[in-house]
Amino acid sequence: MTYSVMIVDDEPEIRLGLRLKVEWDSPDLTVACEAANGMEALGKLAGEAVDIVITDMNMPVMNGVSFLESCHELYPGLKLIVITGYEDFHYARAAVRTHARDYLLKPVSQEELTAALRKVVRELDEEKSRQVQQEKVQWRLSQDYKEMKEHFLTGLVKEEGLDERAVTERSKWFELEAWAGRKVRFVTAGLRERGGAPLGEERTPDKLRTPFELLCREYAQTYPAQPLPVFRDGSYPGLMHFIAPAEPGAAEAFAEGLRKCAGAHLAFEPAVGIGGEAEGFGAWKEGYMSSLVAWNMAGSHVDAGSREHPDTRAEGAEDTAKVIRRHLIRGELDSFAWAVRRELEDAIRHSRGHLVKRIFGLYLLLDAIGSAGGVQLDSADQLWVRPDKVLALDTVEKAAAFLTGIGRRIQEGMGEKPEDAEGSVIRAAKAFIEANYMYELHLTMLAERFNYNPSYFSELFKAKVGKTFIQYVTEVRMAQALKLLEESELSLWDIAELTGFSNPSYFSSKFKKMYGVTPSEYRQKPEAPTRKN
Repeated sequence: MTYSVMIVDDEPEIRLGLRLKVEWDSPDLTVACEAANGMEALGKLAGEAVDIVITDMNMPVMNGVSFLESCHELYPGLKLIVITGYEDFHYARAAVRTHARDYLLKPVSQEELTAALRKVVRELDEEKSRQVQQEKVQWRLSQDYKEMKEHFLTGLVKEEGLDERAVTERSKWFELEAWAGRKVRFVTAGLRERGGAPLGEERTPDKLRTPFELLCREYAQTYPAQPLPVFRDGSYPGLMHFIAPAEPGAAEAFAEGLRKCAGAHLAFEPAVGIGGEAEGFGAWKEGYMSSLVAWNMAGSHVDAGSREHPDTRAEGAEDTAKVIRRHLIRGELDSFAWAVRRELEDAIRHSRGHLVKRIFGLYLLLDAIGSAGGVQLDSADQLWVRPDKVLALDTVEKAAAFLTGIGRRIQEGMGEKPEDAEGSVIRAAKAFIEANYMYELHLTMLAERFNYNPSYFSELFKAKVGKTFIQYVTEVRMAQALKLLEESELSLWDIAELTGFSNPSYFSSKFKKMYGVTPSEYRQKPEAPTRKN
């Protein structure tokens, strides 16, 4: 951090001497301006960003005492260093009264002045550090922070191929770095309709969705063992997800406590699914998927398969997801249907339970693809709402027909005509950008994701969107940056990092080029920015 200094003395030779006694080209100090008297200094303070003032006391027009008192009243955060040749208690008392940081007698030695400045720099550094911490605490209490943390978590568990180093860096912003290399298990909980006497419309799971969400968040944050990360995935309304340590019995103990808490307060015990172990952020997607499947299986009353014959092909595995996504988005429905049938046939060779698990896994994968493309499945297709429906899908043929039917409806929703498959790809690419703007994004990455040549994909994106890939990414990031500028006190460095810009200088230059003002100027007067052509 560089701090700016103003030198105030009516004698030019003294001002020059003070300049020569300090290494002003050091990283943390620079002379911003000079003044010959207190009146001139106050005028410059009104238009200059100054952190430290070195001032004489015996000056014309406005003496040092009046100047110090004005500074203390107008700029209470300003650090003042008094230098005078008059050993007068009146001046010393004024310096103390106005909270001057030091009182030096002329002639001032280089060592004395340097020591005084170093002391003030340390104070400013400490104040800045406290301010940054306070701003971060305030931000963590804000709705913006909660929404961004939820966005970060859902991105981790729904996208593959994210750079793990970048993810680990971003995790520090959301107090998740301690979970980076830890073995975890995801826990999914949600209310289901139950048999028995009706409780009335006001006590249905759908009516209790909001109270259940609030209860889950409160329970996770106050859990005695340790606060647990909790989030909601918009693709599955009514379900809440938790990240628990994988130590023996930890996830089970949390789930049991949650059931009892919900039962006591809502008169409903949630169905709970606990996923398999996942170690490292890169494995969270698979861990999350396994908890969703476990939650669905909890309501299907089907044996999940013996431990002697495990399902060796994990549902929703990355290679399978890439193949199915590519075929579906590009409208290659025959290839899509073949890939789905192959997965189902592989599962049925193990057991009926493995087939059920694979159906759930493939359904969740299709649901995620549809959600990314802006296609909402009909309630009749939503297995997560009625997991017992899977019992009717007791053969590969029935399951394949159900899943390929969903796939066709998703493909039609993303591109109404088969020839509009490329439009579906671009819509999916835009959704990926909007979900992952905080990471480093490359056109080549997206081209590979959808199995396109990068040069062709670049031209296709520009033709469909009306702007280049870089322009679109910048606009998405800038929209989030505007929100943070308006609603938080985070520094430009923090905002740049949180919104995916490489550094604050680049962010500031792009902002000014786009809106005609700097981010700092906009923050001082946050009117609706006008895009420059």
